[in-house]
Amino acid sequence: MDTEQVVLVDEAGRAIGRQDKATVHHASTPLHLAFSSYVVDDQERVLLTQRAPTKRTWPGVWTNSCCGHPLPGEPLEDAVSRRLRDELGLVAEQVDLVLPAFRYRAEMPEGIVENELCPVFRVTCAGEITPAPAEVAAYRWVAWPEVGAQDGLSPWCVLQVTELARLGANPSAWPLADAALLPPAAHLGTAGRPDR
Repeated sequence: MDTEQVVLVDEAGRAIGRQDKATVHHASTPLHLAFSSYVVDDQERVLLTQRAPTKRTWPGVWTNSCCGHPLPGEPLEDAVSRRLRDELGLVAEQVDLVLPAFRYRAEMPEGIVENELCPVFRVTCAGEITPAPAEVAAYRWVAWPEVGAQDGLSPWCVLQVTELARLGANPSAWPLADAALLPPAAHLGTAGRPDR
């Protein structure tokens, strides 16, 4: 099996290379392409997950439904679907872009840094939740108005929830974002290929 790689980007969001996922997160983590997703049900609840205790970054911390990195050349929507299936056993039925330009940098007490251009998606799913133990320790459904009041959320989730709250009180009614506002590296067929 090939080593999983992430797409490195410059300050303008253009692909400048790739690096093994296993080596990208450290005290000087380079800026790279990622995504976050929020699974929403028909009761306007959001699925929160607790990161597995063996995760390199923010182990045991509660966060949004699923995060990850697109593989070089993989469309973001496909990456979202892949990781939801791998981490939670869910089949994505609808994957909607809601925050195309979200970016954050966060540092753990131990010095490991997350540094990501991280578009955010709202997702509706089918199937039973079956967490992969190496990825997800626990999960819970939370009414959207209560998500921001949860204690100990990951730093990216706290920032995203603040931005998502501006989109409205009902997650199912959040407006779709313009895909043209995605980082250049996230456009179909370009992820992981240095821009010229």
